[in-house]
Amino acid sequence: MRFFFVVFSSLLFFISSFSALSQDDWKDWMLHKTFETSQGVLPYRMYVPDSIGPDEKLPLVLFLHGAGERGDDNEAQLTHGVRHFMNDSIRMQFRCIILAPQCPANARWVEVDWSNASHKMPARISVPLFQTFTLLDSLIAALPVDTLRVYITGLSMGGFGTWDALARRPDFFAAAMPVCGGGDEGTACLMKKVPVLAFHGKLDHLVIPSRTTNMVNAVNQCGGNAQFVLFPKLGHLCWEQVYSNVENIRWLFFQKRQK
Repeated sequence: MRFFFVVFSSLLFFISSFSALSQDDWKDWMLHKTFETSQGVLPYRMYVPDSIGPDEKLPLVLFLHGAGERGDDNEAQLTHGVRHFMNDSIRMQFRCIILAPQCPANARWVEVDWSNASHKMPARISVPLFQTFTLLDSLIAALPVDTLRVYITGLSMGGFGTWDALARRPDFFAAAMPVCGGGDEGTACLMKKVPVLAFHGKLDHLVIPSRTTNMVNAVNQCGGNAQFVLFPKLGHLCWEQVYSNVENIRWLFFQKRQK
């Protein structure tokens, strides 16, 4: 009986270890790279599908992480959200390029105070977002990207970055999914052609929920196509609820920018 218990325990350990290992396998499929400009080095991870057909054009998803994942290890930005895009069924159904840059520890995707009830878009784009745009342009020139299907999503600090990116490049993205972010409502009319599906936790005490609802309302008042989902029982950490829902990811990939 003791022998059976030891064998059974060892088997459970093996299975749990294998499961933990396989859960992170997708990270190994993402290229580990850096992008250098005169303003510094931007670490980024990127997934490009194998066996791209000669005439195949792939959508591209830009993922902007939150404040807690800043740094230079080129790993932390994969903590939330990205793994759902790397899910086997999603990658098979929606072949795409995934780009996940990492913002430095002393910077932000948009240099504003996240706790404020509103903000004006800074006249100058942040260095990390400028580098990301420059990187995007170089990737589009080098890879078979479908420029009518470039998407952006981000959480918390990355949610702010998503709104800011839409305002600075209103004719570039096919759709956006900002999570727990906020933007300059005065820029809302710039993004009226971009479908937006935004999310926020109603119990969020770090970024007030009206940052999302006010932006969505402002976009729609300009004749835009924006929606929001307010989770009644969730706070700031609601992004797992967003990215684990296949319907949200499916919505993103179904959008296409008008020429």
